[in-house]
Amino acid sequence: MDIGGSFYDRKAYSTCYMCACRCGIEVYVRNNKVTYIKGNDVHPTNRGVLCAKGSSGIMKEYSPARLRKPLLRVGPRGSGQFKEIEWEEALQIATQWLEEARKKGPHKIAFFTGRDQMQAINGWFAGQLGTVNWAAHGGFCSVNIAAAGLYSIGGSFWEFGEADFENTKYFMLVGVAEDHSSNPFKLGIQEMKRKGGKFVVVNPVRWGYGAVADEWVPIKPGTDGAFFLGIMHVLFKYNLVNWEFLKEYTNAPWLVIQAPGTPKDGLFYRNPEGKPMVFDKKSQSFKPADRIVPEDLEPAFIGEFTTPEGYKVRPAFDIFAERLVKDYSPEKVEKITGIPAKDIERIAKEMGTIALYHPIELPIEWTDVWGRKHKKFIGRPVSFHIMRGIASHTNGFQTARTVFVLMMMLGVVDVPGGFLNKPPYPKHIEDLPKPYKISRYDEIKYGEIYPGPHLGYPQNPDDLLVDENGNPIRIDWAYSWWFPLTAHGLIQNVIPAAYQQNPYGIEVLMIYMANMAWNSSQNIPYILEALTATDPAGNYIIPKVITIDAFYSEQVAYSDLVLPDATYLEQWFALSLLDRPPSAVDGPVDAIRHPIIDPKANGYDVMGWGDVMVELGSRLKLPGFVNPDGSRKYKDFKDFLINWQIRPGVGALAGWRGKNGDKHFVGEPNPNQLEMYLKNKGFFYYKLPENMRFYRHVNKDYQEWALSVGFIKKVAPIIFNFYLETLQTFRLAGQGLWEGKNQPPNDPILRDRLVKYFDPLPFWYPPFEEEVSGKDYPLYAFTQRPQWMYHSWDSQNAWLRQISSRNYLYMNPKTAEKLGIKHLDWVWVESRIGKVKCQVFLTNTTEPNSVWTWNAIGKMKGAWGLKPEAEEGHQGFLLNHVIPHSINIAGREIYYGDPITGHLAWFDTKVKVYKAEDQTPETYPQFEVEPLDYIKERWVEVLRYKP
Repeated sequence: MDIGGSFYDRKAYSTCYMCACRCGIEVYVRNNKVTYIKGNDVHPTNRGVLCAKGSSGIMKEYSPARLRKPLLRVGPRGSGQFKEIEWEEALQIATQWLEEARKKGPHKIAFFTGRDQMQAINGWFAGQLGTVNWAAHGGFCSVNIAAAGLYSIGGSFWEFGEADFENTKYFMLVGVAEDHSSNPFKLGIQEMKRKGGKFVVVNPVRWGYGAVADEWVPIKPGTDGAFFLGIMHVLFKYNLVNWEFLKEYTNAPWLVIQAPGTPKDGLFYRNPEGKPMVFDKKSQSFKPADRIVPEDLEPAFIGEFTTPEGYKVRPAFDIFAERLVKDYSPEKVEKITGIPAKDIERIAKEMGTIALYHPIELPIEWTDVWGRKHKKFIGRPVSFHIMRGIASHTNGFQTARTVFVLMMMLGVVDVPGGFLNKPPYPKHIEDLPKPYKISRYDEIKYGEIYPGPHLGYPQNPDDLLVDENGNPIRIDWAYSWWFPLTAHGLIQNVIPAAYQQNPYGIEVLMIYMANMAWNSSQNIPYILEALTATDPAGNYIIPKVITIDAFYSEQVAYSDLVLPDATYLEQWFALSLLDRPPSAVDGPVDAIRHPIIDPKANGYDVMGWGDVMVELGSRLKLPGFVNPDGSRKYKDFKDFLINWQIRPGVGALAGWRGKNGDKHFVGEPNPNQLEMYLKNKGFFYYKLPENMRFYRHVNKDYQEWALSVGFIKKVAPIIFNFYLETLQTFRLAGQGLWEGKNQPPNDPILRDRLVKYFDPLPFWYPPFEEEVSGKDYPLYAFTQRPQWMYHSWDSQNAWLRQISSRNYLYMNPKTAEKLGIKHLDWVWVESRIGKVKCQVFLTNTTEPNSVWTWNAIGKMKGAWGLKPEAEEGHQGFLLNHVIPHSINIAGREIYYGDPITGHLAWFDTKVKVYKAEDQTPETYPQFEVEPLDYIKERWVEVLRYKP
């Protein structure tokens, strides 16, 4: 599309930051003002397509909520009383606070980051501070999906992989919010449907993507695991199982020891060399599983066998098949999910028939890691995508596991038409990183670094971060016995844990790009209490709060020092392969953002977080930021991005490395690297040869290349974990049978959790709230994000506010009729911890057991630059007020999360809804903060864009 020359004097290419999709954009500028933003036609992520959010990035630049200088609190925390200070003073204060905390112990600093997309660098910075207490947003977003996928297949959905839309014939979307992967999904669903593919949405709500679905399956929240187990029951019943895939690429035929009450129970039967074994039906003998392909074994999937040592053993699949037959018939699953048994059977037959009897073949020669040469790729054109609706339950990890096991049964992992990993995935499961092990929270002393990684994937109890008594080492309880396989950390637990000083108190809480005082926490009245609570001497229990943000959010209002961030059009930024990268399924991609607009010329004395990080690191003399003589190593963040290396030859960006820019992925720093990115329209894209694009878990050519660039550590088959032995090691620990060093406390509640939920094969159990709330709170309540907003980022965006400046509680008309509620009535929504008043909107697009709303539209009055009469503060509401942050289990208050990963169980919430006596159009509860004076000066009758 041609843009009129008079409308701009220059244009630049960058990466969008209006959500997490990371689309390529063209930004048009005139007189240092953004005049237009469009999609980058050649970017592999969005191919020129841009959504409402991306196009409205202009109004983020000119938001009335923008901060213009650093702020220092002068009134009570939460009052909104600040004074503006200069950057030098702000940096001195931050340096002093961090230095004082480090001297008391680096763990006294908790640095937690939201959807920052620069997590490798932020984690490294936290390590330089020496604190173990760092994590990003995953604990309340999708850690169950990521962890279940990486433990199961060495990859996962979202940043890790997606459907092969070009070839799939049956695509099922489950529990996906409307803004997730917005532009790529629009393109993919369009392409699939134009080719005649079927699109099925499984969700309590039919909005967004569901509007163009061929079939909507209105499932009861928290029951998706039972639904997929019912699907697998039918597949097994009708032999719609890809046995060859299970045999060669999974551990489904591996033999599991049946020895209850012993330390071997539930572990794989291994030979003296430690190799897992199968029972070969051809030779009627036990053989190492790694010989299945080379020796053309025929491993048994069903049966019980006795080993020479006298062990009773069964194939992992046999144990699972018994479970499917016994517990998950369509008739039983119908009672759990509300989905008719005939539909469960039909859907299973549809996907099974397409996968097994309608394969696709691509005539591309390739070689597997065993040396076999193939003349074609065989594809199974059934694909899935799952997200937070699966993850955000106390049964979320096991539910996600059901999907990955189903994908193995159909043989649709990394094959044409199925799910495809995005490089650098898949990874060898046994080589996944583990959090760096320390045995005491104060083990890292002042001046030392925490070597990292902070985050990772424990393989057994000895990988946990617990002390000799089994107590958590991290402030958020991540990688503890309560939440062992945390993977991404538990950002939602930081404020409650620091308030309760359990496991210890902290000195400085530093929050970057996370609105923890409002929409990114649950039970908001409690969170605000925690942020403002004082000890008997009048000192805040959480002594110092530093927030880095570009806008006057609720979190900013409850901070002591505010460092105003630049917008995404005003700073350098790396979208790195070291993080969850913006790769395409056919090759790795990374990208940059860069200063297109000069904020100071527009009156904003702000600094991008990268530059602030370099300043703080240099002033604190952190090891990674200074030379041996103590001089600063990096001039600014641009210099950092060019010269920083996580290991020799590997830095933030993979493209154009080497002194001359002639190397990719591995090479010494290139002083002109960023300029080369700019010449290539802001991104680097390495498109893999055709013979490397599929079966990457066993593709020899791909793995040799991936090894050469550091994506993997060896060339070997990635065997998928149909049976997840790691979970069984924790179950043994709960039984007192684990023979390792770390042992759980002698706490019957904790040990029961380990035994009950750490099943190595997926199963379904009711969300915890079912038992706690019971019939008193009959409706499931949850939030999701609209396609036109992302978290609270866009609450201040004038263009997007015109789409929705308030939200409703959506309810099925049949449900409303039973409750005596009419369309647009004001109602109370009450959970076991509190209630909110809001307006109801009746729609048949919501299943009858559920009520829901849009997230983050309801606002605290005075925040986000909104005028006092703004609908967001009066008629918009926040469901988080009634979402519990803890649950009482046998008399113990425990953080409300999945017992395996700790993922926040947003969507477990149960409520009752009833008509309010007072129909005044005003929501409740309401909280208020004083706006900054200069924000008040920006209030006008109508907010317009003025180029």
